[in-house]
Amino acid sequence: MTNTNRIDAVYARQSVDKKDSISIESQIEFCRHELRGGSAREYQDKGFSGKNTDRPQFQQLVRDIEAGLIARVVVYKLDRISRSILDFANMMQLFQKHNVEFVSGTEKFDTSTPMGRAMLNICIVFAQLERETIQRRVADAYYSRSRKGFRMGKIPYGYTTEPYTIQGIATKRLVADPETADTIRLIYGMYGEPQTSFGDITRHLAKHNILIRGKVTSRTNIADILSNPVYTEADMDIYEFFKDNGAEIEGDPADFTGVTGCALFTKKDVERSRFGMQDKVLVPSPHEGLIPSDLWLRVRKKMMANHKYQPARKVYQTWLAGKIKCGHCGYSLGSVTSAATQIRYLRCRQRAENKSCVGCMGVKASEVEQLVYDSMVEKLRDFKGVSGCDKKNNPKLTAAKVELAQVDAEIEKLIESLTGANPALLSFANRKAEELEMRKQALVLQIAGLSAAEIPAGKIDEISAYLSDWENTGFDDKRQVVDSVISAIRATSDNVEIEWKI
Repeated sequence: MTNTNRIDAVYARQSVDKKDSISIESQIEFCRHELRGGSAREYQDKGFSGKNTDRPQFQQLVRDIEAGLIARVVVYKLDRISRSILDFANMMQLFQKHNVEFVSGTEKFDTSTPMGRAMLNICIVFAQLERETIQRRVADAYYSRSRKGFRMGKIPYGYTTEPYTIQGIATKRLVADPETADTIRLIYGMYGEPQTSFGDITRHLAKHNILIRGKVTSRTNIADILSNPVYTEADMDIYEFFKDNGAEIEGDPADFTGVTGCALFTKKDVERSRFGMQDKVLVPSPHEGLIPSDLWLRVRKKMMANHKYQPARKVYQTWLAGKIKCGHCGYSLGSVTSAATQIRYLRCRQRAENKSCVGCMGVKASEVEQLVYDSMVEKLRDFKGVSGCDKKNNPKLTAAKVELAQVDAEIEKLIESLTGANPALLSFANRKAEELEMRKQALVLQIAGLSAAEIPAGKIDEISAYLSDWENTGFDDKRQVVDSVISAIRATSDNVEIEWKI
């Protein structure tokens, strides 16, 4: 209900006393002249800047407006309200909401007139532009700092922060929280066991009164913790996993030494991907990972195989999932079944999405699966009975993987640079590409040899056992066998290449 006894208000503000600034008293006198001698309640803020609206008398004026006591606000000049067009527009919206007129004496701005209302609408449009510009600057700063390894966003459970400096700029980095880090290790250790479920973990935590952020945790919270790479050591296994799944990697492969951790964030202005991690960026971070990379990857792959949790699963109808790529464009191949013949074919996702790749038309999934199976059997014959070891972070293997990743990155940059290239540049690029490809093949063979020594004899026997009874081996076990021995499979309509881990 409108208060019929509303009064006028005069507002005056002065930052500091200067010879060239108008005093509070002069502002009040000028405004009373605008009122033609009418009565008014005075609000004065002396010694307060106009950069924001955090001023005691101004806030009292706002409260009186909201209480329905004010009919009109008179000021000497627009910037007495605020120097920010965004704050000014917000204030004008408050005035409109409570049917309060606004008058600025020197600019002859009066919202009771058509011209004054038109000017008000123009101010609001510019304020919206300023608001969106500010949001854009904040977003740009967030992504720029994230890519450089600065700590952004909410602190993950299990960590606290400490001051840290990157490139001479003060920021913060994560450090293990003594009170909660062990809970993270417990959760990963439990889910790393084959038969443990999310429910088993939540029940264990509830039974032992272990709270997360002061609350009894849920399965969703457990899934979020187990899928967050912030907890793992950033080594070449992590690098390869995220690169194989389509994530962009910020920084050099040599940064992934297992000494520090990493962080994952969504790319700016990119739609969320339904397949893989094409919308994500992985960044090395200066904090220490709580979870060994082999345990984190075991947990992640178990989650990806869980039918109730499939955030990045590419293929549902073939155990080549996550490994099979198009030999033309490098995108993942999916398995689709013909409605007419019920035959499964491999289809390039890039081809399906935008027709920019020729694809691998007519390739039957069953034929490629048989070829890969036969190749694995032949490959494993050479390794039966080989005694392996459980060494972690073999320096030679790590160095070879780092160099291979750097060579791959060079090849990708070379391909990108060829758009619109002249004949001379194309000739140079072809020679360079041949050199890089030769070096890549040598590294692949070197990594295969070094990796073979890393596989425990028991693991080789386990893989061989699965291959001996392949027809009765489950879908997820088949995927784990492939993951153990194969880095990638590249297929076209007339060729299949297998990149081995052993």
